[in-house]
Amino acid sequence: MILIALGANLPGADGTAPRATCEAAARALDDIPGLRCHALSRWWSTAPEPPLPGSPWYVNGVALCEGAIGPEALLAALQAIENAAGRMRPYPNAPRTLDLDIIAMGETVREAPDPILPHPRAHLRRFVLQPLAEVAPGWRHPVLGQTAEDLLAVLPPAPMEPL
Repeated sequence: MILIALGANLPGADGTAPRATCEAAARALDDIPGLRCHALSRWWSTAPEPPLPGSPWYVNGVALCEGAIGPEALLAALQAIENAAGRMRPYPNAPRTLDLDIIAMGETVREAPDPILPHPRAHLRRFVLQPLAEVAPGWRHPVLGQTAEDLLAVLPPAPMEPL
């Protein structure tokens, strides 16, 4: 099971709305050799985390995929999709046209090199766990051993709503 978070809060390079950019990115996952998308969560409207004054809300979702692809190859393919959508990285947590994060690849645990697996902050983010629980109910964090539902239960509320 490969879990990929998708998000955007800025128009794409061609002016495409964030949700449309995320939808196109979700379709592009099936174009990655060795990867197949099997389920996609609802799209969620979420406040920026950490809060940035004037930053637009995000569109977020999670894709459940399967495949025979290594972490480095998957990361490179996801970054190519981000780059095609006009992704810039001026500073950490900057608003973005597209953000694709590998949340987990089965039970794989790795601290280096990139990508770190599971994603080092996914368990702290309601905007990741809420859609993740839709596509992978009962998923267990490979390090913490807790389900997405368990992790959600201890998080504080966050401004978000389904689209």
